[in-house]
Formats: sequence, structure tokens, C-alpha cells
Amino acid sequence: MVVKVLVVDDSSFFRRRVSEILEQDNDIKVIGFAVNGREAVEKTEQLRPDMITMDVEMPVLDGISAVKEIMASNPTPILMFSSLTRDGATATLDALDAGAMDFLPKKFEDIARNNDDAIKLLQTKVKEIGRRRIPRSFKPLVPAKLAPTSPAPSIKPSIAAKDTNIRQPDRSFQRSAVQPKSSVNASTIRTSGKHYQLLAIGTSTGGPVALQTILTQLPANFPHPILLIQHMPAAFTPAFATRLNSLCKIKVKEAQQGDRLQPGTAYLAPGGQQMMVEGRGAAKTLRVFEDQSERITYKPSVDVTFASVAKAYQGDVLAIVLTGMGADGRDGARMLKQTGATIWAQDENSCVVYGMPQALVNAGLASEILALDDVAARIKRETGCG
Repeated sequence: MVVKVLVVDDSSFFRRRVSEILEQDNDIKVIGFAVNGREAVEKTEQLRPDMITMDVEMPVLDGISAVKEIMASNPTPILMFSSLTRDGATATLDALDAGAMDFLPKKFEDIARNNDDAIKLLQTKVKEIGRRRIPRSFKPLVPAKLAPTSPAPSIKPSIAAKDTNIRQPDRSFQRSAVQPKSSVNASTIRTSGKHYQLLAIGTSTGGPVALQTILTQLPANFPHPILLIQHMPAAFTPAFATRLNSLCKIKVKEAQQGDRLQPGTAYLAPGGQQMMVEGRGAAKTLRVFEDQSERITYKPSVDVTFASVAKAYQGDVLAIVLTGMGADGRDGARMLKQTGATIWAQDENSCVVYGMPQALVNAGLASEILALDDVAARIKRETGCG
């Protein structure tokens, strides 16, 4: 199947560059261009592309507003291009809340180590996302008030001050009316009775919305520390951690070197670095470091964190792999499984890209395969806090 793409950007140079790169792949065809968000909405109606690449900052109508209008009138998979700045990160997260599927840095040198890898990644993302079908009945639920990018200068945020009634983006198009046989109903399944010390979650493409969906449902008194490994640029993880912290009852922070793991706190691996757990007994701390190895593609890497968790906690871990391209997390999950840890995977219907979870399922590592909307309830039942 050839993926038909609408390229949206106010820069003629960038439109031409993206088009040339995409059409190097015989499975991609650029069928049109738009120079601003308003024209993007109109061209989507006229051309009915399979997917759209969208700049965040544009005249007439910005990318976020264009995403909202497109998802309301002609729901279409959208890949955002963003600058690696604090403002760019915040705007991109807003676009994901509005219904965009994923994002890439606008500077290709920020995407991968070399130009060929960056080109391949862009082509692969366009094909993976463009083959996701969204029904015309899609109704996005963008939070009425987007989360602040940072707390007020003189006010220390508290759990009591957090919004416990956040409206989540509607991703019902990612679910089928009939769940696959391997999927389970979180409200009816029996718990394992296993004792846990840690929850670890790895994800990539589609992960920001998936993590927000799960973490906003966990109670403030969640009994274990949580490690979050999301493939994301370094400029984005501080804004993403702050946003999650403002939306969730639990505390969420970007991980720092030497952080001591505490119950009810989620630690987001910083972009461009690796996060590992160190220590024995009750005193576990985080090691956060620059990884110069070219052998490891992802920074942060789910495999790296999971492997360290297997050593530090043995089998007292609940590990979950969510939506994402590739197979990161499979090898680390295998190490965890060998220690007796519990491994779950997100199901195909609710994934933006069924790559990372599929790698676990195909390797026989996942004991449960869950729809995204069932994950939080299942976590609470399994850990005894729901």
C-alpha cells in the first residue's frame, strides 16, 4: 500500500526537502503541499491524504490549531515537526494532546547520528503512522486548559493542587470493537498475588499520550517507584515531566543522577542519556549518564534500564512495554523474565505503532496483552492500590 502524504510547512525549502526524502521510498507518494494551517485544513478535505506532516509554527493558522480542526472534521494521522526548544517542546506536546500521532525534530541532524539514518527514520515513521486508519467519527478531547510548562515561581506544586479531572485525548480509533483473544479485561482478571518493588514502563512512538492516559489514573499513594523510558529528545523530557506532574496525582520528575527511588514518584529518563538503577536492599538510586556507545541506538534505551532493573530488583518488578517502533525493550524484558519479573505488553489495536510490544509478544515474554484503556486499572489491581 502506497501512503499518500500532505506536506505542510511555511518554508518552501523544507517542503521540498521533505518531499524529496519521502519520495525516495516507493511506498510513499506526496500528493500535495500547504503553506499554513488554514490551507492544511482545506487541502485535507480536498485531497484526503493517508497522513500529514505538519510544522508547529506557521502563519494564518498554527500547527496546533490545524491539528484540532483536522481531527474534528477529517481525522487523519499527523506527524509534527518541531524545533528542539522549550517552547517547541511545549507546543509539540499540545499538538499530541490535540490528536497528532507523533513528532520529529525539524533539524535532521537532531533526528539521528547520520543523515541516512534520519532519512530512514522519517520514511519509516510516515509509513507506520500513515497506515493507521482513523474513522470520521473521531472526537478529540483536548484538555480545556493545557498544563503549564512550569510551576508558578513562588508556589510549590502539591498533589492537592493538581487537576484530578483531566480530560484525556480520545484515542478510541485505536481500539477495535472486538478485542483480540490475547487481550484481557482488567476488571475481571485475577491478580497474581506477587509482591512488587518497582513499576517500569518503556515506550516510543505514541508514548506521550499512552503514558498520560495511564499515569493520570494512578493514585497519589501508589506503593512503588515508577521508571519511565520514553524515546524523546533531550529538549522535550523536562517539559514532558512537568506536564505529567501537573496532571497526575503521583509525583513525576525528570530523573537526575543520584535520585533515591521513592514510592508514588515516577522518574522520566532524560532524553539523550541512559538511566540505570543501582544499589541493593531498600536504598536504590538512579545513575543517569551520557552514553557515547554507538552500539546502542536509543538514548534513553528501554533495554538498558530494564537490564539494570533486573540486576537491582531481581523478580520483584512489573514491567510494561507500550506503543513504539522497533524492538527496544525485548532484550531487557527477557532478562527481567529470567529473574521472575512480570511482563505486560500493549495490544495491537490500541498502539499507534505495534512494534515494541509485538517484539515482546513474538518472543513469548508477555504474560498479559492489554488495551491501553485497561492498563491503569490492571496495574492498580495487580499492585493492590485500586
